Amino acid sequence: MSKLHCISPIDGSVYVERHLASNPEILAALVGAEQAQQRWRHTPLAERVAIGRRAIAAFTAKENQLAEELCWMMGRPIRYAAGEIRGFAERASYMADIAESALADIQLPDKPGFIRFIRREPLGVALVIAPWNYPYLTAVNAVMPALLAGNAVLLKHSAQTPLCAERMVEAFQEAGLPDGVFQYLHLSHAETEHLIRSPSIAHVAFTGSVAGGYLVERAAAGRFIGVGLELGGKDPAYVRFDADLAHAVATTIDGALFNSGQSCCGIERIYVHEALYDAFVEQAVALVKQYKLGRSDDPETTLGPLVNADAADFVRGQINDAIRQGAVAHIVPSHFALDKPGTPYLAPQVLTNVHHGMRVMVEESFGPVVGIQKVKDDEEALALMNDSEFGLTAAIFSRDVEAALALADRVEAGTVFLNRCDYLDPGLAWTGVKNSGRGCTLSRVGYEQLTRPKSFHFKTQL
Repeated sequence: MSKLHCISPIDGSVYVERHLASNPEILAALVGAEQAQQRWRHTPLAERVAIGRRAIAAFTAKENQLAEELCWMMGRPIRYAAGEIRGFAERASYMADIAESALADIQLPDKPGFIRFIRREPLGVALVIAPWNYPYLTAVNAVMPALLAGNAVLLKHSAQTPLCAERMVEAFQEAGLPDGVFQYLHLSHAETEHLIRSPSIAHVAFTGSVAGGYLVERAAAGRFIGVGLELGGKDPAYVRFDADLAHAVATTIDGALFNSGQSCCGIERIYVHEALYDAFVEQAVALVKQYKLGRSDDPETTLGPLVNADAADFVRGQINDAIRQGAVAHIVPSHFALDKPGTPYLAPQVLTNVHHGMRVMVEESFGPVVGIQKVKDDEEALALMNDSEFGLTAAIFSRDVEAALALADRVEAGTVFLNRCDYLDPGLAWTGVKNSGRGCTLSRVGYEQLTRPKSFHFKTQL
């Protein structure tokens, strides 16, 4: 029987071992989900919401345990790991708060002799495929609204974070969710593709790489089902001449280095107006030097290892290529003792004298490196921000709200921030453009992706 091994980036040990689901187990899960969904869809919405709220409480009650598991599975410093549990609760609670209004019938203006309205019906069985970098936050974006809308859910997590799928399902079981409505499966890539092709699957929500998105779309091709894809990013920040310098430095560097840069919407390139450029670089470098690279289970660590050595070496390759092309590296890796090629421990890096002919400025890095480029005005910054195959988020730093709004309207991204970055407000649609994917989660709009409209046109006078 094939097995899954979660190798901890902290020390290379096997932290979790699980068997991969067999074909009979997958089939049983599908049959159970279909049968359970037929009952669940007729459960009153108020009852579904109540179960969801109890699940949130059961989940957050284990905050310390969940945080420690996250720390060991994917390497987030323990001092920050619990933040994801609170973020899970924030997003799940918001989707529960708006469920009644978001799923309410859409009433049309009165028309004598007719009753007309649109009802949002569940799709059936939704497959949620979640990544390792924010395993709870990415999963809850689709899982909670899918369940509240009356769907059944099968959850497949990354092999790096298998306990996350188990813990989410456990919380809903403790909350009294009927058997079969929410299940997890540990699957190989091949079995995941096979599952997507199953006629029992009515929707797929995938978060991961662009390459993974291609595979999902290919597997779903010809099935005419909804496919939500949240893929890669190369998110830019622009610091205008009128920005609050200290705030811009602190915010963009945190956005670039939090979670060791392994954030879909992390800041990976910064464009700074020439009037602030020198001061910005000086303060940014000084701030980065204050980070402490270390084991994730050390409470003093502020920068943990990347998920594995290959990921770290990929970023090292981008940095080295940029330096060979003339980029200036401001951080000496040896100042961070644990940094060593062939390991997941990677020193943060700030690069200047960069341009878009360098991989580090156009390829997704997913690591603790950021390039800072000088610009002369808004138009140059806008052209560089949009010069990307990705379009997940972008950030503008300015005291002029109207100027920023005019600029943001021309930025090619699913979300544009002003004076902040790297945060998902559950009241706003989470979406991307270009190779950052398609579809939407969170907000009222997120419910539309997990339901189908059904029109009722009754003639009442004959």
